Amino acid sequence: MVLVASTLFFLTGEVGAQKRVRSGNLVVEQPWVRASTAKNRPATAYLTIRNRGKKNDTLLKVSTPLSESAEVHSTTKNSGATRKSRVWPVKIPGGGKVVLAPGGLHIKMTNLKAPLVKGKTVELTIWFIRAGKITVTAPIYGPGAIRPIQPK
Repeated sequence: MVLVASTLFFLTGEVGAQKRVRSGNLVVEQPWVRASTAKNRPATAYLTIRNRGKKNDTLLKVSTPLSESAEVHSTTKNSGATRKSRVWPVKIPGGGKVVLAPGGLHIKMTNLKAPLVKGKTVELTIWFIRAGKITVTAPIYGPGAIRPIQPK
């Protein structure tokens, strides 16, 4: 039942990655990762999950072969202080979307097996209650990247 798109798109001057992968009613779009500054520093991944169905789905788990742990975290600011905390599970509303982007929800990858280097890619596997398992290939951009690079 899991449908994995095999079409790759190539970004001008950057690495190739999957733009969109669909499984059931869920579509995972524009996955990308910030490069890590060192192996012992965490890295972050971002993407958008669209639910084209009427029923809610739930993100249960994230993994990557390049880290021992991958979890969804949120970034919130309160009185000038930034706080990051684990968010689990993540509800994907029917007919809605969840955006993981800098300054908000993101996938935090810890205990990296190697530094994540700009120009390479990372495979992310995401498990959902209804849609099952979705695997995407995400390009790695620089440590200070604030959004995915758009094709020209």
